[in-house]
Amino acid sequence: MTFRKAERRKAKLRLGITGPAGSGKTYGALLVAFGLGGNIAMIDTENGSGDLYASLGDYDIMNINAPYHPQKYLAAIHDAEQAGYDIIIIDSLSHAWSGEGGLLDMQGKIADTKYRGNSYAAWREVTPWHNKLIATMRSKTEYIQVENERGKTEIRKVGLAPVQRDGMDYEFGVFFDLSGSHMVNVSKDRTSLFDGKVFEISPEIGKVLKRWLG
Repeated sequence: MTFRKAERRKAKLRLGITGPAGSGKTYGALLVAFGLGGNIAMIDTENGSGDLYASLGDYDIMNINAPYHPQKYLAAIHDAEQAGYDIIIIDSLSHAWSGEGGLLDMQGKIADTKYRGNSYAAWREVTPWHNKLIATMRSKTEYIQVENERGKTEIRKVGLAPVQRDGMDYEFGVFFDLSGSHMVNVSKDRTSLFDGKVFEISPEIGKVLKRWLG
């Protein structure tokens, strides 16, 4: 083992996008992908919702249906790599956590059948699968009362934590939190490109990230 001088090298982007239903996760992921440029593959678990944005540009889709075992995601990622795609969008990674056949489902079944209900012991077999899936994620939704610009009370939908294992945002280099009004708050940014900024996603965001990656 030896030390070497730290240097910037050409990097790959790990971007996480989370937000409540209707906040624009799929749309935003595609806009960033078009800004990055290259061949785009989408792994779609959202009942074909990825096809709704075909008018935005060219991209290819692979649909995954239940059960959402992590192996299906890993196989799809491998196929995309072998096919030479430059960008892979996973929409949504939340199904691998909380969907039928996902990690929580696996953990419960293993605990019941192998460990006599000991859920803690079952995680020893499930966690390695989770660690291989490092995408867009649904976030838990809450409704709050706020006062609008006219001084009247209205109800707004806000996103809370992503539907994933705690700490999942640490696995990404950049993490976007989308609000119900489609604005981005950056909760993590190793690029330092978006510090203190609130913005709407556009292809220009992808172009900025591409310049940094290069």
